Amino acid sequence: MSGVMAVRGLGARTADGAVLLDGIDLDLPAGRVLAVVGPSGAGKSTLGLALLGEAGGQVLLDGSVRVRDTELIGLPTRALRRARAGRVGHLPQHPGVVLDPVRRTGPVLDELAATVHGRGRRHRAARAAAVTEAVERAGLGAEPGLTRRFPHQLSGGQQQRMALALVTAPDVVVLDEPTTGLDPTTTAEVVERLGALARTGTALVLLTHDLDTARVLADDVLELDGGRPVRRGPARELLGPPSPEPEPVRRPAGAPLLEVTELSVRTAGGQLLLSGVDLSVERGGCLAVVGPSGAGKTTLGRALAGLAPSDGRVRVDGRAAAGNHRAVQYVHQDSRSSFLDHRPVLDQVARPAELLRGLPRDAARTEASALLDRLGLACEDARRRPAGLSGGQLQRASTARALLARPAVLVADEATTALDDRHRALLLAELARRRDEHGLVVVLISHDPSTVASADRVLTLAGGRVVPGQPGSRPGADGPAAETGRAGPGGRARSGSGPRSAASTSGRQ
Repeated sequence: MSGVMAVRGLGARTADGAVLLDGIDLDLPAGRVLAVVGPSGAGKSTLGLALLGEAGGQVLLDGSVRVRDTELIGLPTRALRRARAGRVGHLPQHPGVVLDPVRRTGPVLDELAATVHGRGRRHRAARAAAVTEAVERAGLGAEPGLTRRFPHQLSGGQQQRMALALVTAPDVVVLDEPTTGLDPTTTAEVVERLGALARTGTALVLLTHDLDTARVLADDVLELDGGRPVRRGPARELLGPPSPEPEPVRRPAGAPLLEVTELSVRTAGGQLLLSGVDLSVERGGCLAVVGPSGAGKTTLGRALAGLAPSDGRVRVDGRAAAGNHRAVQYVHQDSRSSFLDHRPVLDQVARPAELLRGLPRDAARTEASALLDRLGLACEDARRRPAGLSGGQLQRASTARALLARPAVLVADEATTALDDRHRALLLAELARRRDEHGLVVVLISHDPSTVASADRVLTLAGGRVVPGQPGSRPGADGPAAETGRAGPGGRARSGSGPRSAASTSGRQ
């Protein structure tokens, strides 16, 4: 097999001298799959961008990245795009980045097909066939209406697969957490498609915490820590056996704190996304929401937080949630886009404590620093702007920001997808502490078995509806883990399209 990419002495540093990558040497043969693993903040996403010849804001690259005979490091933007065209593809950790937010997905795919099949009316049939093939290759063929939707109308898993359809089979594809936000069935389909892509001769660089996916796909493994290589070798030698699936937590049910009755959501065009959801969660309880990609999980989370116009009733501690800025906080699935680019992360994490609890700035920053430290995010890292942090670091910062508001209910949408085992455990332990000490209700939207197992009960969605009697990701479970989401007793109040909270419910501030 011939080499398609050679990397020598690759390094990355911030403008203030912090080392993000150091001494990376790689040779990528055609058709081989390299898994890059390591803890959150190890430098995986920075490496992925550097292999494209790119760097985040305030980051400087040195060394060499050559694709065939073309050097990528140091090229101006236009020349870099030309050099990569047809040679290097990229699927980012948050696929919404590559989908135009103001355009329907179908025309974007059509433009991509035009680069190969030509523009104009006489090439229309060839472009349409290419778009259909790309959509089917990405596992979206059974949902033909998706190409008429805007990116924000797609679930996280649908966005991931739609972005995969944009990858046309160049020499090298860099994939940053390609199974993030996907249910097990869709994950298996994506892994199968990526394996087929590698068999056609495309080299894959897989940046991931999902060791099970790496075990299936990878030929070789590079482990990073602190931006430096610590281990490399054949995947079969470096990756251990799969971790056993954890047992679910069992907690007795108590008086409900969160009560939801007949919650429904429609698009502006009248399409029903969520229909008649009833659920209740006791004080200190944790509900996991599971289901296939596109089932309505994110729609439910956004509706609970007042971020999606809805019909039905949402009550927190007996009061209507709409208009209560602190009652429900929401951790966005795309943590990077929820931070302002120009402000230090620590300032943004502390902001809800200032706005919603009235803490002085210094006190808010002190509390934010202590919380981030418990989540394994060092203060010197938190003082950087978002571009200087990894996806996993921003996920923890996003959760910390929501917790700084001291809400009654926290809705966390795939808040552990970019975390290694250690940092996932730290985050879940912090949520458990808040539940025990403050009575926080946690709603976890997740496909991760370890995350789901931390919940008391599981609610399964499919097609925007609650699936009766389904225990979510643990078939055969009974008792509290088999919760189907029927509402308990309590009053009623309209959820409606409540205003976005002053802390932007863990969004941009």
